[in-house]
Formats: sequence, C-alpha cells, structure tokens
Amino acid sequence: MATDDSKKVYRASTTAPVNIAVVKYWGKRDAKLNLPTNSSLSVTLSQADLRTLTTASCSALYAADGKGDSLTLNGAASDISGARTQACLRELRARRAALEAADPSLPRLSPMPLRLVSENNFPTAAGLASSAAGFAALVRAVADLYALPADAAELSLVARQGSGSACRSLFGGYVAWRMGSRADGTDSRADLVAPASHWPDMRALVLVVSAAKKGVSSSSGMQQTVATSGLFRERVAAVVPKNMEAMEAAIRDRDFAAFAEVTMRESNSFHATCADTYPPIFYMNDVSRAAVRAVEAVNERAGRTVAAYTFDAGPNAVVYYLEQDKAAVLATFYAVLGAQVDGWKDEARTVAASSAVALDETVAATIKGGVSRVIMTGVGEGPAKSEEYLVQEDGTPVIR
Repeated sequence: MATDDSKKVYRASTTAPVNIAVVKYWGKRDAKLNLPTNSSLSVTLSQADLRTLTTASCSALYAADGKGDSLTLNGAASDISGARTQACLRELRARRAALEAADPSLPRLSPMPLRLVSENNFPTAAGLASSAAGFAALVRAVADLYALPADAAELSLVARQGSGSACRSLFGGYVAWRMGSRADGTDSRADLVAPASHWPDMRALVLVVSAAKKGVSSSSGMQQTVATSGLFRERVAAVVPKNMEAMEAAIRDRDFAAFAEVTMRESNSFHATCADTYPPIFYMNDVSRAAVRAVEAVNERAGRTVAAYTFDAGPNAVVYYLEQDKAAVLATFYAVLGAQVDGWKDEARTVAASSAVALDETVAATIKGGVSRVIMTGVGEGPAKSEEYLVQEDGTPVIR
C-alpha cells in the first residue's frame, strides 16, 4: 500500500431528501427483504426545507475502542444493530470488498468499523418520512465513502432493505418504486418517472400536526393490515395498479387536476384500509380531518381543483398545489394560523388576504389549535455530496 492508512480517517458526506408518496406503499410480501405488495409513486421534496445530512467515516483507529460500527442521530447514540441497518451495511461492505479483491492497490476499507453521524432538519418519526431520508442518506454516504460504481437505481435495491420508501429518496423529482415479482427482490427498485425540471412548479405545504413519535409504527401497522383487512386485498389487486397508471399519465401531461384527484383518492384508500385493520389503526386525527375540509373549501371556492391533500402514516397534512395557484392555498391557511406558527416564508405573509377562503368556524378552530408549525417546500432534487462533515478529520464527532 502506497500510504500508511493505520491512522487515516476516510469520510464522505451526503444529503438526502424526504419524499411524500402520492400512490402509497403499504404492505409487504416479504418482510425480511422489504418487498412491497404494490408499487408506489412519490414526489421528492426540496432539500432546502427537508433533508437528512449524513457523514460516513471509517478508520483503523476506530477498532481500538472495540465498539465496532456506531450511529449518532441528531446528537444521540442510535441503535445500529437492527436487522434492516445491518442488511444495508452488509451489502455495501460486500460490494466494497469485491472492489478491493479485484484491485489490491485500493485501501482496505471494508473491514474497518464505520462511524456514521446523521442529522435531520425536521422532526424524526412523526410521519414526515424521516426513515426514508435517513436510509437514503446512509446508503449514499457509505457508497460514496467506498467509491462504489453504483447508480441511484442500483443503490435503491440496498436502501429498500433499510426502509422501503428510502429507495425513492435516491432520486429527485417524481419517482416510482416498482414492486417487482422476483422472490429475491432484484427487480424491486426505484425508477425515475420524471425529473423535477419536468414539472418544477409543484409546491407542498406541510402542516405539522404532531412532532411526537407515532403510536403505531409503519412496520407493525403494515403487518396488521395485510393480515386482517379485506379492503387491503382489493386495494392491492385493483385500486393501486389503476392509480399508478393514472398518476404516471398525470405527471407526464402535467395535469394537476388528475394528479390531485389520484393523490386524494389514494390517501383516502390507504387510511380506509388502516381503519379496516383489526383492531383498527388511526393515523389521522381531528386536525387532519379539518385540513381535508379546508382543502375542499379552497377547491370549491376556486371552482376547480387547485389543492390536494395527502397523509402518510401520521397526522401531518401535506397539501400539494402549483406555484400559480398559491394565493388561495397560502392565504387560507395563513389567515387561520398566522404568525403564531413558525415556518412561513415571506411569500405567505405577503399574499393578498382577500385570497383567503373563509373556513367553517369549527374547522378553522381545530386547525389553529392543532398545527404546531408549517413547512413550505416544493419538488426537489435527489441526494447530493456535501462538503459539510459531521465527523472531523481526527474521527471525532462535530459538536453543534
């Protein structure tokens, strides 16, 4: 080896985005490999507003403490021993080891302990796809650290094993996760439907209803639904395939009315199967339902569909709209929530108050009392290398 790497710390940093599904992933045909019962499709959101930053580092120095691999998330030690995380690291190490075997001049990084440090700029485990961004960032950062010659589609096979929806966060824009049919999962991967530049004026207003951790995790919720819901079987067999086809056409044609209808019907279908689970699962709450009524009021006033709601496995509302229709959406929610809620950008504060739709008093009061913050964002790009490191050159974590 040309250099002594016994004391060198190797590092790579990557940011990765949140994605919010408009055709939902819910249910597994193989829990170990994270293979879904249906395909799904999502919008990647801008990393300027929602992102995970992860630094992956390795060094022979790390072996001295005998602790092996470690993960720090948002400043606190996090469990790295879970089967999903281990599956990702095992696969990435195997790929690096193959490179090292083929080229003995490469430094032997694969046996070195990994020190992973990650931080989100949004609430974790609160229905904002934190695991998707987290695993996408982890996989991309380690792949960059190991200099793996793998594209986003190939790495999506690895990220999927950590968190199913993470495979979609390896791309920007509009992304499908094809369920595949092979038992080994080699055809269950993410696929770019359209880049962000194809339909760049897509916007999203996130109403953060609760930053608390979910009562029922997505994984356990899925297992209960697959086992007990009759509606779920109809959804997988007929509803989702039809919605995937309609959504891809809507994105291709930049047809917001069609996009919005599929988005809202999909959200309703997903939450109906959760309610049909025995015992039932309720991710939405009164504030979520009030947000639905607010979106309906905005569309009714406009005389056309200018806003679309969707809810993942949590109570937070994501409201999609186009830049040219922002006035009614932003004015309506700003009129209810006002400056008391953090997250508004200047464009919301300056939009004409006359654009606001008058909401039912109960709906307005429920939203006002239940939304803790908003996030204004839009469609964005996929993972990107970063020069911001959370591990210093000597291997110690950066103190924020």
